[in-house]
Amino acid sequence: MKPMNEQDYKALKERDYAYAKSLSDAVDNSPDPQVYYRESRPVMDVKDLLVSSASDDWYGDHALFYQKWSRGGSYVKMTYKEALDMVNALGTALIDLGFKDQRISVTGENCSQWAISYLSVICGTGVVVPLDKELNESQMEELMAAAEVKAIFFKGKRQEKVFRSIKERGKVDLQLMVNMDADEDNDGVLSWKRLVDKGFELVHAGDRRFIDAQIDAEEMAELLFTSGTTGASKGVMLSHKNLITDVMVSPTYLKVNDWDIFFSVLPLHHTYECTCGFLVPLYKGAAIAYCEGLKYIVKNLEEAKPTMFLGVPVLFETLYKRIWKTAEKSGKAATLRKAMKINDALKKVHIDLSKKLFKDIHKVFGGRMRLMIVGGAAINPEVLDGIRSFGINALQGYGLSECAPMGALNPDQEPKSASVGKAFPTCDAKIVDPDEDGIGEIWLHGGNVMMGYFNDPEATAEAITDGWFHTGDLGYLDDDGYLYITGRKKNVIITKNGKNVFPEELEYYLSNSPYIAESMVFEADDEVAGDDTIIAAAIMPDMEEIKAKLDTMTAAQVDAMTGADAEEDEEGGDEEAAESITEEPSITDALIEKILWEEVDKVNAEQPMFKKIKKVIVKKNEFVHNTSKKLIRFAEENKRP
Repeated sequence: MKPMNEQDYKALKERDYAYAKSLSDAVDNSPDPQVYYRESRPVMDVKDLLVSSASDDWYGDHALFYQKWSRGGSYVKMTYKEALDMVNALGTALIDLGFKDQRISVTGENCSQWAISYLSVICGTGVVVPLDKELNESQMEELMAAAEVKAIFFKGKRQEKVFRSIKERGKVDLQLMVNMDADEDNDGVLSWKRLVDKGFELVHAGDRRFIDAQIDAEEMAELLFTSGTTGASKGVMLSHKNLITDVMVSPTYLKVNDWDIFFSVLPLHHTYECTCGFLVPLYKGAAIAYCEGLKYIVKNLEEAKPTMFLGVPVLFETLYKRIWKTAEKSGKAATLRKAMKINDALKKVHIDLSKKLFKDIHKVFGGRMRLMIVGGAAINPEVLDGIRSFGINALQGYGLSECAPMGALNPDQEPKSASVGKAFPTCDAKIVDPDEDGIGEIWLHGGNVMMGYFNDPEATAEAITDGWFHTGDLGYLDDDGYLYITGRKKNVIITKNGKNVFPEELEYYLSNSPYIAESMVFEADDEVAGDDTIIAAAIMPDMEEIKAKLDTMTAAQVDAMTGADAEEDEEGGDEEAAESITEEPSITDALIEKILWEEVDKVNAEQPMFKKIKKVIVKKNEFVHNTSKKLIRFAEENKRP
C-alpha cells in the first residue's frame, strides 16, 4: 500500500478495528442458539492476529508448530513468540532486499518455513501468491507470469532446478529465489536460514520497516489460483478482511482450545488448509503438527497425538475402510458393530465409553483425537456417523477459494451428517431460482467474499451480484438453515424431456458399493437411438474387493455370472465344480463388468427412469484428477477405459 501519514493511517486502522469489532459483537449477540462459542476477539488483519496471539496476554509461550527436522526424528516445538520473531526477521530481510509491495510466491511441502514465509509476506511486505507444489514447470511458469511474481520461496533441490530453469527463460521476472532446505547460499539461490539470520541482524540493529509496516485490510493481501475441474485456473484476490472474517466467525460453531493440536496433512497452498488448519489455530492459540507425508500419516498421528484433523473425503474414507477391513480379517466386525450400537445408546444418557470400547481405534488416531472435519467434496454420511460412534466427533463443512474459503460448517454439538452445515454469523447463504424440490444455485454473502478475479473484471461481474457470490453449486436449505449440496451447476445433465440429473448424486450412490473404487457419471451419445443421450458411468473397480468376493464363490457360481457352462470332470463331476476357489481366480474383463453391472443395477432399481445409468465403462487406467484430487470432468480420458 502507499505510505500514509500518521493521522490518515490511524483513521484507516480505526475503520479496520470497527469492522473487526462488528464481527465480534455479531457473534456475542447472535440469536442463533447453535453459536455455542462466543469468544471472538477483534483482530484487524492477519498481522494483528499474529502479533496479538504471540503476546504475553494471549499465547506467547504456547507451542505453535511441531515439526520434524530430520526423517525419523522427533517432533520439535516452536512457540508463538519464536515464530513472530522469525516472521519479523524474514519480513525485514525481504524489505531490505527491495521486495516491498511485490508479489512473492510460496510453494513446497507443509512446514513451519512455509508458514513463516507466508506470514512474512502478508504481514507487511507485499502480496503472497501460494503455489501448488504438484504443478509442472510450465504450469508454474504460467501462473507466476500471470501474477507478476518477483520472488519465490521453495523447498528442496528438485524445485530449485525448476525455478532456475524458469528464471533462465525470462518469461517471469524472477529476482529472488529462496530455498527453505538450503544451509548456505548457492549461485544466486539464497538459503532461507541465512536470510532469516540476516533479518535478525537488521532487527537487532533497529530496523523497523517491517515491524511498523502499514496494512490496509481491504487491499489485496493474497492472490491464489483455483485448481479448476472444468477449465483454466482463475486468480482469486483475497484481502486481510476476507481472511479475518472467516477466522473470527468460524470457531463459533465448534470449539477450538488453546491446548488443541491440529494435524496438518492437506497442502497449505489450498485455502481450506491455510485458513482452517493454519490461521484459525494461530488465532485460537492452538498448535500445528506437520505430517511428513501421506505414507507417514498413521506413524505421525501416533507421535504427535493431535486432537484436530482436517481432511478430504478420500482420506477419511480410506482410514475408515481400513478399520473395517482389519475388523473383518480378525473376525471382530460383528463385535465392533454391537459395541457401536451400545456406545451410541449410552451417549444419549451422557455415558461415553468410547475410550474403553474403541481403544485400538483411538490409538490409530494418536489416542487424543477429538474432532475430524471434512471438506472439499461430498462424503458418505455413514462414514461420519461411524467415526462419531467410535467416540471421535466428525462433521463436514463447505467452502470455496472465493470465500477464503468457508461458506458453511456443521455445529459440533448438533451436526447433520448429510449436510455441509450452516452459514456463519454475519454471513449468509441463499438458494437462487429453486425448482419444485427447492434445489437451486447456492449464493454466499459476507465479508469473506473475495475482492474479485485478478485482471478479469468480466468474470468478477458474472460471479458476484451485490456482494453475493454465485458458487455454481446446486443445493437446498432445510427448515433449520442447514445447507445440502446436490451437485455442480455446470455438471447437470438435462435429459431430452427436460429433467435434471446430478452426476454427483449417482456417483455417491455408486460409492457405497465395496466393489467400486471411484466413478464418474456423464452424458453420452446413445449408440442405438443416435440423436438421443443417455446416462453413462465410467467406473474404476476395487480389485481387492472383487478378488475377495470371488474367493468366497464356487467355480460354478463364477461361471454362472458370465453365462458360462460349468464343465463336469469325468472323475470329479459336480462335486469338484462345487469346491471353493482356493487359487487365484481368473478375473476376466467380462467378470469384472458383470460384477459392476450388478452394483449399477442396485442403484438403478432405486431411481426413476430418467436417472438410470444405461452404459458402463470399466476403467483400466486411473482417473485424471487435479492436484486437489478432484475429478477433471472435461478430460476425455476419464470417459474411456
